[in-house]
Amino acid sequence: MAADPAVTREPRWARELLGLAAAAAIAVTTAAVVASTSRVDLLLRDGDSLVTTLVVESLLAAQPQDWAMSSVLFLPESAVLFVLSLLGLGVDGTLLLAGVLNLLALYGALRLVAGAADRGRAPVAGALLAYSAFALFAVTEASSDRDALEPASLLLTTTYYSATVIAAVFAVGLARRGLDSGRRRHLWVLAAVAAASVLTNPLFAAWVTVPLAIVLAVVAVRARRAHAPSAAAGLAAALVGGSVVGFVGRMPLAGVIANTGAGYADPARWAESLGYYARLAADRMAEPAGVVAISAGVALWVWCLVATVRLARLGRTGAAVVAACGWLMPLLVVVGAIALGTHAARYLQPIAFAPVLGLAVLPGIVRSPRRTDLVWAAGAAAVALVGAGVLGVPRLVAAASAADADLACVVRWTDASERTGAGQFWTIRLPKAHVADPRSLVQVDHELRGYAWLVNRDDFAPGEVTFLVIDAETVAFALPGGRQMTDASAVVDCGRYTIVDFGDDPLPIGPLRS
Repeated sequence: MAADPAVTREPRWARELLGLAAAAAIAVTTAAVVASTSRVDLLLRDGDSLVTTLVVESLLAAQPQDWAMSSVLFLPESAVLFVLSLLGLGVDGTLLLAGVLNLLALYGALRLVAGAADRGRAPVAGALLAYSAFALFAVTEASSDRDALEPASLLLTTTYYSATVIAAVFAVGLARRGLDSGRRRHLWVLAAVAAASVLTNPLFAAWVTVPLAIVLAVVAVRARRAHAPSAAAGLAAALVGGSVVGFVGRMPLAGVIANTGAGYADPARWAESLGYYARLAADRMAEPAGVVAISAGVALWVWCLVATVRLARLGRTGAAVVAACGWLMPLLVVVGAIALGTHAARYLQPIAFAPVLGLAVLPGIVRSPRRTDLVWAAGAAAVALVGAGVLGVPRLVAAASAADADLACVVRWTDASERTGAGQFWTIRLPKAHVADPRSLVQVDHELRGYAWLVNRDDFAPGEVTFLVIDAETVAFALPGGRQMTDASAVVDCGRYTIVDFGDDPLPIGPLRS
């Protein structure tokens, strides 16, 4: 049979390049829209969001590394941010660029999920469909509250598990490719991804290892009963084995992990957890954008169920596994989060990225012609590039260069003093990320004990501080030795910040706590 000229005239590289261009433009536009809302505080100024920035600043200052981290180590995120920091874009510019690259990396993972060009129909279109849906979820999120049920936009940060989200989608893509091709190399890559992901964030095991292993196990059993060859069992073994290696790899890093995360789980409080997440959902539904996002998310979740059955009947096992992950991942994560009595919306991120997987396999079901790939990629690229140029880039530049006179006041005063000051977690981390030497600002609690949490313990080496930085978030200090805040030699007004200077009468830092 002669080749279809409509197919042969479409070079594969052109489709892929146009898809990548569209994805890049969508990433810029999405980051710009989110950064133009109150969500920008979470992206650039939140104490938790600045962990990787503080790691990078500490490395650049050639400081001894002795970190007190949570159960999440942020290894990939910190490495990427370190490289980006060398571009000289400043703290805000570097964080925004990292957010854009996170989104672009998600497209790469979704392109893997969409299947090989010689197997799936219009895989670039499928990847762009899924990616566009995720981007639309992100732009509906505008709250500055880190605890809001707005999980998609968390991918734009470098500390709310962005590497784990990308790795989760990548793992699903590897499973599909392994089932489609039967090549053993996918086993090794999947094992490596699982090991590296669990090493840096054990949540990968809950988000990916458990649900994907269940799906692969079902495929393996069905294949065995049908006496048909399948790579499913090997892929499941690679996934679980890699995850075990990741957990073992965490053991030598026990000194860095100040909190294993076990304390976050309290199954006896499952009813409170259910009420907590229900309230978050109700708050989200109280606004039009939230209604649209949740309704679309539920619709995509249902579609993943339908697509799983449809693809299984068509014998497209790899695509069926993708669709199955689209509904099983969020289901298990939500049920698990409630059963464990957790109270953190960030644990529920699979509700944002998993359901869009069903769109990545849509072209393989509707039997669209392969020319759709080129049309979709070209159209998306044209629209997205215009949006990025007109809307995205100017807004990103504005967000990165936005003046903060109060912060600048603290930074100038601290740098000029050439002394060491202190402040509490939610107060000090933003100035600490912007001063010339991060060691000049130390993180303490209200009793002036060193607060070793998401910070380099080497900061506490001086043993004393000569000034305190306070703001509305600061809990009233109870200073050691009967000292009072009124004993200060000077008080400097920096708008929302106040610098209480004790000059030549330093305050001792108490024992470390975390």
